[in-house]
Amino acid sequence: MKKMVAVLLSVFAYSVCFAQEDETWVEPSKESQAYHEYRLKISRPPDGLEKVLALIAKAGHDEDENTPLPQKEYMALSMREKLTYHLIHAESYSQNCDAMPPVPDEHKKIFAQLPDAFGEYSWSQRQSNFMTANRDSAIALMSASIQRSNRIGVNYKKAIIDINGREMIPLLISTYNRDHKDHDILTLLMILMKNNEYAPFLSSASYKKLYADEPTSYQAYLNFNSANEALIIERATAFYNGLPKKG
Repeated sequence: MKKMVAVLLSVFAYSVCFAQEDETWVEPSKESQAYHEYRLKISRPPDGLEKVLALIAKAGHDEDENTPLPQKEYMALSMREKLTYHLIHAESYSQNCDAMPPVPDEHKKIFAQLPDAFGEYSWSQRQSNFMTANRDSAIALMSASIQRSNRIGVNYKKAIIDINGREMIPLLISTYNRDHKDHDILTLLMILMKNNEYAPFLSSASYKKLYADEPTSYQAYLNFNSANEALIIERATAFYNGLPKKG
């Protein structure tokens, strides 16, 4: 019965959200749609992946539609298996207003924010706490995975933000420079500068355009061009070079 009520509420919320949007949706180009799908891809670390996927498949939902792995099975995982679990699976459910119109020319934009990694799910407090407590291991695991695949999935980008993985900036830039395709890496660099209150970025025209109005920043973007690309990378490099060095 509770699940039926949740479904009905979900449908109602979706209808309300849809009604609030402009009903004239413009069909994006095939290139824009393909890039949208590219932005949503997640990365899967190899450590215990098949084992973790099997456990997730059996986990099911609780009465609030959350999908946590039972504590006994969770605690039986090794540290690296836990990292894999957290990076590919989100436990906490929340109804989102997701009836947004398609974005035209998505491949020609550098957005202020990243897309959702797991749709209507997000990492739980248990998951966030583990990632923060094992920050160095998470950075090492993601770095090795990125170097193998030359890809940074949206889940990795979100994790890098959550653990403030600013040490990864050189790897982020070198990965981007392989094909200059994943403009969300540029978004990630800007969010790291914003979150670390890097003064030259906070005083820039780019910051004011993207983040001055935080509630609507999910709609904000810069046009993708070589000048904006170079400026973001230049600022991120200067930010990284000014960080305190370990040891």
